Amino acid sequence: MVLRRGTFALIIVVIVLLILTGCAPGDYRWDQDITPGSEAGFWAGFWHGLIIIITFIISLFTDKVGIYELNNTGWPYNLGFIIGLLISLGGGLKGIKIKKKRRKAKKFDWDEIAEKVEEKVRTGIKAWLDDTGKEEKGKEWQEIAEKIEEKIKKVLREWTEKE
Repeated sequence: MVLRRGTFALIIVVIVLLILTGCAPGDYRWDQDITPGSEAGFWAGFWHGLIIIITFIISLFTDKVGIYELNNTGWPYNLGFIIGLLISLGGGLKGIKIKKKRRKAKKFDWDEIAEKVEEKVRTGIKAWLDDTGKEEKGKEWQEIAEKIEEKIKKVLREWTEKE
């Protein structure tokens, strides 16, 4: 007999649900009449937070399964329950979205910083040019022009001698 994928997936889901609800809140392990002094701790709270969606659906049809264990150790159980709940309900995915937003913000910040630096450099060069006297500007530009002219002549000589 060959099972279809849908039938096989349904069987796997039912088996997983049975395994997961075997230690759901309201389990006999935490019943004080059967096991006095036994209380759900951090790890039980973590597990109950992880399986909250499944236990919620099951709790709609039966009174034996709850979504929160009443016989617990207090804050350790609550801490584990909240951590498991956040993981189960997608708290980690929201953190990823925030990181993506931060990356975009960082890229925008770098663009803004680059524009500010460019403006400061431009202002500094303009101030330097304004501070320099006309005679000094003339001498500096004359030296630059002579160096450029020498370089061009050298490159042209090399180019003409090749042929």
